[in-house]
Amino acid sequence: MARGLPRAVSLVRFCRKLNRLKPLEETTMDTSLRRCLSMLDLTLLGVGGMVGSGLYVLTGTVAKKMAGPAVVVSFAVAAAASLLAALCYAEFGARVPRTGSAYLFTYVSMGELWAFLIGWNVLLEYLIGGAAVARAWSGYLDAIFSHQIRNFTETHLGIWQVPLLARYPDFLAAGILLLASVFVSCGARVSSWLNHTFSAISLGVILFIITLGFILARPHNWSAEEGGFAPFGFSGILAGTATCFYAFVGFDVIATSSEEAQNPKRAVPMAIAISLSLVASAYILVSSVLTLMVPWHSLDPDSALADAFYRRGYSWAGFIVAVGSICAMNTVLLSNLFSLPRIVYAMATDGLFFQVFARVHPRTQVPVVGIMVFGVLMALLALLLDLEALVQFLSIGTLLAYTFVATSIIVLRFQKASPPSSPGPSSPGPLTKEHSSFSDRLQLVDTGQASAHEPGQLRPALRPYLGFLDRCSPGGAVTWAISILVASAITLGCVVVFGGSALHLPRWAYFLLLLLSFSVFLLSLLILGAHQQQRPLDTFQIPLVPLTPALSILLNISLMLKLSYLTWLRFGIWLLVGLAVYFGYGIRHSKENLREPLGLTATRYVVFPSGSLEETVQAVQPSSQVPAPEASCMEQPTSP
Repeated sequence: MARGLPRAVSLVRFCRKLNRLKPLEETTMDTSLRRCLSMLDLTLLGVGGMVGSGLYVLTGTVAKKMAGPAVVVSFAVAAAASLLAALCYAEFGARVPRTGSAYLFTYVSMGELWAFLIGWNVLLEYLIGGAAVARAWSGYLDAIFSHQIRNFTETHLGIWQVPLLARYPDFLAAGILLLASVFVSCGARVSSWLNHTFSAISLGVILFIITLGFILARPHNWSAEEGGFAPFGFSGILAGTATCFYAFVGFDVIATSSEEAQNPKRAVPMAIAISLSLVASAYILVSSVLTLMVPWHSLDPDSALADAFYRRGYSWAGFIVAVGSICAMNTVLLSNLFSLPRIVYAMATDGLFFQVFARVHPRTQVPVVGIMVFGVLMALLALLLDLEALVQFLSIGTLLAYTFVATSIIVLRFQKASPPSSPGPSSPGPLTKEHSSFSDRLQLVDTGQASAHEPGQLRPALRPYLGFLDRCSPGGAVTWAISILVASAITLGCVVVFGGSALHLPRWAYFLLLLLSFSVFLLSLLILGAHQQQRPLDTFQIPLVPLTPALSILLNISLMLKLSYLTWLRFGIWLLVGLAVYFGYGIRHSKENLREPLGLTATRYVVFPSGSLEETVQAVQPSSQVPAPEASCMEQPTSP
């Protein structure tokens, strides 16, 4: 027994390291980056991140193959679903005005290991996303010149037939990425100015498309003679919604930029709301005029808008559409190159990634090393690799980040407020009183104090009916409810996605599983609702917590389950590489690791009226700052 105790203590300490949180108190307005972005800058960054080639390609593809004219409904539902995730980012971006986005939000609420893995996945998402958009930009420009660039390259370098490599090296895509990296490294103001320019042109082209499109509209194209408004039925609308959901990916660049915002508490939520509204309106109106100009079944999925104007006798409008498409893709490139180095910078600043990426240029005040290194990596991907097989990584990385951010909102709402400061070498705090015996460390908490209005406690009005929930340790019922909520969301998603096809369940078994999983999901929500949340803050907060983030979790998990098994396999391999980086470097160099000098802890026991005993371990100041404690004051296994 005595031999096993040190091993158990070491295991507990190791698990605590994996789940240690970044203190919220560190997320102040002080930063080494330059706070120069206004609400307009953030809004246009969000619009640029969402309006890319999807507006010019996705609308035609969904209308032709999935939903018909009901693509309008698919975009509207997808926008509402994206709003659930956007609200979570808006609350965190206002409350935690630091760069890092989903990585930081997970770090302050769920733990270090989870935060690193989210950051690691977002890193790959931006790398592949930027490279894929660069190749799409190159291909679109090449198509304008009748594919002369591709033909020249294939003639002089030949065609590659190697797995995972592209048919030919795309020098144009690599070149535009390197050029964009140079501009982004010049500072946030230069990036913002470029984004303003391209976004203004893109929005002008969209306004032109909508105006001329409604002039050329033929309501007959939505009539029953052409197949009706929803020729593929309700299932087609749902399939279109799942595809259209990815058109709204990109608003997280606003949360990533919050450390450079002048007034993040107000600007971040407003910019997310305005940009999402503008983009949703653009997608809905453009898809409306597209299916009203020509019958949906005759659309060209690859260049639907340009082809529609050509067929109506306005071939010159195709040139304007091409200019708008290239400008829109430029804004997405800038968004990726702007966000990726800042995620890496946040991880390096926390000690979880290599410190060279934490360096900020003294004049431009941007992480220039990260911008150039990852700009070159992105250019190499665009130059050499076949990205079509890797594009689904974008989906799984984004949806996983959305899921963790939504879960973090629930966790943070029911967490007790952190102490005013975190003692440690880097941030000296108030001295912790050490006790010389177990009886001195024992604190009896009376019923009145235990029932104080603290987050995670059962609501006083419900104690006579749900008193059994108070028998758990403080916060225990909430922890179990959140775990059951996520597990039931996974189960419910599996039943919805696979119940009628892969599992081959009879109808009665399908509905029984559906009812059981939904009942457990609803019960976990009710248990969470029975507990008190943190007091309202002066920053933006999501309404209807835990319902709103829970619906976001369920939606994101269901969409992840629809991805192919090969995507999950590649995702698992990437996670293993990330774990190797974390355990090889991050866990030892973490800033939070420096706050835990070995042995300088004091244990405190709290007895609650229910009879449960809670043990907390608090760090104390090193001997250079406080008088040397007696030997009996050090943390030791204590048995009552």
